Amino acid sequence: MTITADASFEVLPFTRTCRHIWEDGDHVLIGVSPGNSYFSSERITGLAQWATTRFAQVDFVYADLHVDRMFAAFGYTREHAEKRATKEIKAVRRRILKGVEESGPPQAEIRVRALSEFQENPVYQLLHRRVLHFLETDDEFRKGCEKMALHFVGSKLPEGESITDEQLQVCFDYMAAELPFFVDTPSILDVPSSVAAYHVKMPLTDVLYARGGGLRATRNQAYAVVRPEAAERPAHAENTENQSNVNHVPTEGIVDERRAA
Repeated sequence: MTITADASFEVLPFTRTCRHIWEDGDHVLIGVSPGNSYFSSERITGLAQWATTRFAQVDFVYADLHVDRMFAAFGYTREHAEKRATKEIKAVRRRILKGVEESGPPQAEIRVRALSEFQENPVYQLLHRRVLHFLETDDEFRKGCEKMALHFVGSKLPEGESITDEQLQVCFDYMAAELPFFVDTPSILDVPSSVAAYHVKMPLTDVLYARGGGLRATRNQAYAVVRPEAAERPAHAENTENQSNVNHVPTEGIVDERRAA
């Protein structure tokens, strides 16, 4: 799909339909995860300024579910995992709010919400159950989720260790909480159409936007890579952006901290 430039960001809609939804400009969802250094308050400011010039509504949704379990599964004590998760979640919320505030008077509505706020939403609940069902029954979907998990946590495990079943399950639960927004944000948030924007391609994108049966994104759900223009990206980012990715699981520093302890 053709790269389009917009302000200081370049945009790569995943399919032709994604591009049409992008051009409609109804809504964009920007997911933010704890521990992901990409999402500084300055980056949030830039994204907020960019998004409000293109879309009628903008949602920043930050992950706050299963974060403590993620830390615990990778070596923290339960108490330390809870404290670290609370710290990371508060920090990411502060960064988003600061970034949005410093973006200036918005040209569109901006909302900042935690993922946990949608747990009582009946559409989110239904989609979450569907994600869990396909994790159990669809080999293609499960393999995509395994690929995402291994991509992130594999390099963070101590040398010679493989990911355990417990660790893999926690990764699945963490991702399953976010995936409803990649399948049908319009129904969750009651918007005409929506673009899920992230700075790199998600491994499951090929599955969610493929033809055929299985778990698929709805016709009014789009996905687009939105990243700083090449001149503004760090030199090391080129390799990172060519790798499969998904919202960053909060394992940064876990191995080093565990070894130090």
